[in-house]
Amino acid sequence: MTSASQPQSGTGIILLALAMGGFSIGTTEFAAMSLVPYYSADLGISEAEASHAISAYALGVVVGAPLISAFGARMSRKRLLILLMLAFGLANVLAALAPEYRSMVLFRFFSGVPHGAYFGVASLLAASLVPQNRRTWAVSRVMMGLTVATVVGVPAASLMGQHLGWRWGFGVVGLLAMITVTLLMRHAPDDRGDPTASPLSELSALGRRQVWLTLLTGAVGFGGLFAVYTYVASTLLSVTQAPEWTVPVVLMIFGLGMLTGTVVVGRIADRGLMRTAAGIIVTSFVMLMIYPMASGSVWTLAPTVFMIGASGSLGLVLQTRLMDVAGRAQTLAAALNHSAFNAANALGPWLASLAISAGYGFESSGYVGAALAVCGLLMLGISVWDQRRSEALSPC
Repeated sequence: MTSASQPQSGTGIILLALAMGGFSIGTTEFAAMSLVPYYSADLGISEAEASHAISAYALGVVVGAPLISAFGARMSRKRLLILLMLAFGLANVLAALAPEYRSMVLFRFFSGVPHGAYFGVASLLAASLVPQNRRTWAVSRVMMGLTVATVVGVPAASLMGQHLGWRWGFGVVGLLAMITVTLLMRHAPDDRGDPTASPLSELSALGRRQVWLTLLTGAVGFGGLFAVYTYVASTLLSVTQAPEWTVPVVLMIFGLGMLTGTVVVGRIADRGLMRTAAGIIVTSFVMLMIYPMASGSVWTLAPTVFMIGASGSLGLVLQTRLMDVAGRAQTLAAALNHSAFNAANALGPWLASLAISAGYGFESSGYVGAALAVCGLLMLGISVWDQRRSEALSPC
């Protein structure tokens, strides 16, 4: 379906329905990080150990995205999105009801399984509604749900963690998922799926070098954001020694950074995807290096966190890049972007936990993140070099 066949108002309500799913996913993904101090205390584990629940969710995304995308390639996009949201909501409710840490980690893993496939399919559906030169903008509308979640959903979940208990922060996501299912059923366009698609045709994306280089850029380059964000609440309480009420405020500021980055990059990225990606990673590196020095005061920490949040717009650029290099395997490639994103979600907090456990303090997560940003920039450079080399060698 193209913009020519879909009225602008109709396109808007479809994008809103897709964004609501992003809001649901973003709330639980990022809220888990803000709830670390609360469920670690309740379940009797250290905060470093509690971060494994975040890694479990991320690993669920990494595992689920390629499997669901490959085997669901023939299915109607609308039906697949609805099934993914139903499974996502159920897993979050079970995580909220988990009696002890191990079962909570298991259900967090299952919560992550639908994540990548949902965003991948939703992004392709959004891009199909608009002209070619508006794809990044359309995808940014879907991702806006995730970024709005960091502004509204995550601080709200953090307040629930403080006043009602951490389980409410996960349980309310079940309600959000059901709202998403209702919106998708009413507004997502009906489609018959692609009868020519198959797991083998989707897996063909894995044979493309540029797909792997783009995914590696995201898997490493995003690690810095997650290395810091996972321990923002702990840094505020233990290093900055700020009052507890500042935690949701600073998390909201992080979300505003993500929202601002998504809006700005959604408007400019189509003019030069790789240049935009390089600028985002370089800015992220600078802010991550500043983060440990800024952690002494809320007044310096807040603007630094805002800018680190803005670097989350890298995912938007890489999503469009994958559409360009994946050939026919669009569904799998789009979903794998979120596998890469969540590989970073597993890698960043784990590396930061090693530094924290070694006694370098919560603020050391900034230096860990900066190192990951450098590695991400290196991968991006290799990708650009490889593309130019291939173009130079190809016959005219």
